Amino acid sequence: MKTINKTLFTNLRYYTTHRCYYTNRVNKESLYTKISPLGDPNLDLTPELDNWIQKGNKLRFAELQRIILDFRRRKRYSQALQVSEWMNTRHVCVFTPTEHAIHLDLIGKVHGFLNAERYFMSLNEQDKIDKTYGALLHCYVRQRQTDKALSHLQKMKELGVALSPLAYNDIMSLYSSAGQHEKTYEVLTDMKKDGITPDIFSYKICINSYGVVSNYEGMERILKEMESHPHIVMDWIAYATVGNHFITAGRKDKANIALHKAEAFLDSKNGIGHNHLITLHARLGNTSDVFRMWDLMKSACKRCINKDYIVMLDTLSKLGLYDKARGMLEKLVDKQRTTTPASWERVAVGFVENDEMEKALYCFKAAISLHTESKRWKPNHKSITILMNSLGEKGSAEDVESFVASLGNVVPVDRQMYHALMKAYIRDGKEVDGILNRMKADGIPENEETKKIKNMEQVNS
Repeated sequence: MKTINKTLFTNLRYYTTHRCYYTNRVNKESLYTKISPLGDPNLDLTPELDNWIQKGNKLRFAELQRIILDFRRRKRYSQALQVSEWMNTRHVCVFTPTEHAIHLDLIGKVHGFLNAERYFMSLNEQDKIDKTYGALLHCYVRQRQTDKALSHLQKMKELGVALSPLAYNDIMSLYSSAGQHEKTYEVLTDMKKDGITPDIFSYKICINSYGVVSNYEGMERILKEMESHPHIVMDWIAYATVGNHFITAGRKDKANIALHKAEAFLDSKNGIGHNHLITLHARLGNTSDVFRMWDLMKSACKRCINKDYIVMLDTLSKLGLYDKARGMLEKLVDKQRTTTPASWERVAVGFVENDEMEKALYCFKAAISLHTESKRWKPNHKSITILMNSLGEKGSAEDVESFVASLGNVVPVDRQMYHALMKAYIRDGKEVDGILNRMKADGIPENEETKKIKNMEQVNS
């Protein structure tokens, strides 16, 4: 089994650069295709695995490895653990320290560090090496058991199994997540004293920690040190992190330099990286760079996925380019691509803030029309309030009736909606008795505002 160094410690909150595309191609059934669709985390996979063997099918160790790796990537940890346990109890293979480390990590994810401890203690001494010690350390870090993690790292040092930056990176990550950013550099210093060469993740954690505490000189110093090491292969993430902190600090010139360096290290087909830099350029107000990077991504990537459009829509909204955002949504609809109520609402909110009520109404109606496909979505109350007030002052009775009817499919009709209707009716010379009866039927009592609006009817009559 291949070393797990690149897959075991996946909780360090770094960007991944893979993008998944799916096809309808039908392949010959394998164990993977048999159990992969069984996504219910409460479903026991053991009968399926046993049945596969009972039918005389071949069982390849590499395929089981693939299944476990795939489940972990998709955060189906319970099922990954089931497969690993089945391999062990059915003696499919003799577990090496690598398999034990993966199994231990899964136990920690599913059942917590205490169960992971028990599994570690049950191992033979020859299986207690850097991989399994490191897996247990990661369990402590994941559950923020600082004392246990530090004690465990010290034991690893004493036994000579703290052989790579991974253990130190875990402790740095622990301090960072606990808000003790000043301690991350201390760990980096200890790492060097212990003869362990920091890797790219070590430097990234320190860069971010310095940025969080606004120590920009320290951040730049670590970046230069990182750049000076020939064994470090620089990537876009380090520069994007620096750029992000300079944006927060209001240091636009340095932020722009960092973002353009990040772009130089960005693979042309890395959609996640493009999306991240697009959002950073938007924060700087770099409209031309936003569209330039969007065009680069569209031309280089195999195809844009929904998340790409969501990022760009949010970016256009932040830049105040609501007409362009609406145009993008309409193009997606024309292409029969999925749009969400939240996307339409985000654009509608912008139009409301710009006092472009007709456009806001159009976008809100589009959002409401998608409610059946996204039951959890609820419209923004503040924006609805502003829009209803505007409709009450300027909209026709027909427009307000139509919008209130649409809203009623998503949220209960309230007093504010009835008041907007009353104002529109009065302005159009219509009586409001019917609206008052509807209010009463809905259990909404009249208040002072209702009476003021009724008085408007008498004045206008």
